[in-house]
Amino acid sequence: MSPTANDERLLKALAVATVNRPRATLKELAEAAGVSKATLHRFCGTRDNLVKMLEHYGKTVLKQTIAAADLERTEPLAALRILIGEHLKHRELLVFLMFQYRPDTFGPEAEDRYWQSYMDALDAFFLRGQQQGVLRIDISAVVLTELFTTLIYGMVDAERRGRAASASSANTLEQMFLHGAAT
Repeated sequence: MSPTANDERLLKALAVATVNRPRATLKELAEAAGVSKATLHRFCGTRDNLVKMLEHYGKTVLKQTIAAADLERTEPLAALRILIGEHLKHRELLVFLMFQYRPDTFGPEAEDRYWQSYMDALDAFFLRGQQQGVLRIDISAVVLTELFTTLIYGMVDAERRGRAASASSANTLEQMFLHGAAT
């Protein structure tokens, strides 16, 4: 079942609160998200359930992000712009996912491989861009995926910490990914 708009707002607020106050109680998280403890308790029950809900919502958002860009059919540069925009639309959740990341996420023994389909879709997209002559071929598609995700998640974290303005993030990300830092 897909979350309602109110649920999505609450999940995003709770994602931010969880990152900003990782040891906060449910009551403190509720206050940070602008709801009562009773409302939060009805919503998720426990802190562990909240984390599971946020992770599940993260999986959903990553799938929606890939689907919205229609990576298999959209012209690569247009798809890249859509990808950037869709990621930035869910900044709060990206920060949460980044802080939940564990090094064993991609290992063969990983219990929850939701990142894998996301990364596979990006790998295939960047390979298609290379095959069409739009993206450079001297860097593997897998490395382009790593660079892209690092830039996206890094920019979102920089915004959160007040080191980057969100208004210019989309253009900055596109320019840095496509042209690097050279003048």
